[in-house]
Amino acid sequence: MTRILIVDDHEIVRRGLKQILTDEFPQLHVGEAGDARQALEAVHKQPWDVVLLDINMPGRSGLEALEDFKRARPGMPVVVLSAFPEADFALRSLKLGACGYVSKQSASDELLTAIRKALAGGRYITPALAEKLAANLAGDFAADPHETLSNRELQVLRLIATGKTVKEVASQLSLSEKTVGTYRTRISEKMGLATNVELTRYALQHRLVD
Repeated sequence: MTRILIVDDHEIVRRGLKQILTDEFPQLHVGEAGDARQALEAVHKQPWDVVLLDINMPGRSGLEALEDFKRARPGMPVVVLSAFPEADFALRSLKLGACGYVSKQSASDELLTAIRKALAGGRYITPALAEKLAANLAGDFAADPHETLSNRELQVLRLIATGKTVKEVASQLSLSEKTVGTYRTRISEKMGLATNVELTRYALQHRLVD
């Protein structure tokens, strides 16, 4: 019996993924979670052979959920399945312990290949990502400003870029407005961008938001 947990806040996406997996794995148990809290409860409740995790979710982001999973079950394979381009989030996901990163624009064959790799204890890395990893290790990789941000800072940046106020960001992330203001200051200092307009323009140019 293969046990796969799908973590995505869109029911129609979960349904489609479940159909793809059911067609491929005859002996399959699929779990579903619509946010990080539900996913962590499912991970604590039982082990999973593979977790398919979306990055863009309400509340705690997929990257934060990935950290939670690795603390709860260090050896559990996690494949990140995201609408965001590989160039922007794949390297960050792998550093946090993911064993693969697949774009939602990819064919189902690519997703299934990544899952099979994960089930076999391996990693799924595209040629483009392998080249980026090699450049990073060799010191030839020039990181974009947003790649210097922590996962929480990146999440705050993305919410600001969607037009949310500090109060709205604080409410969504269950933080104080003062804490969000501190993150906002750090983001500006690290990226050299002073205004929300500049941050929003940057986020849109680098496809950090939908």
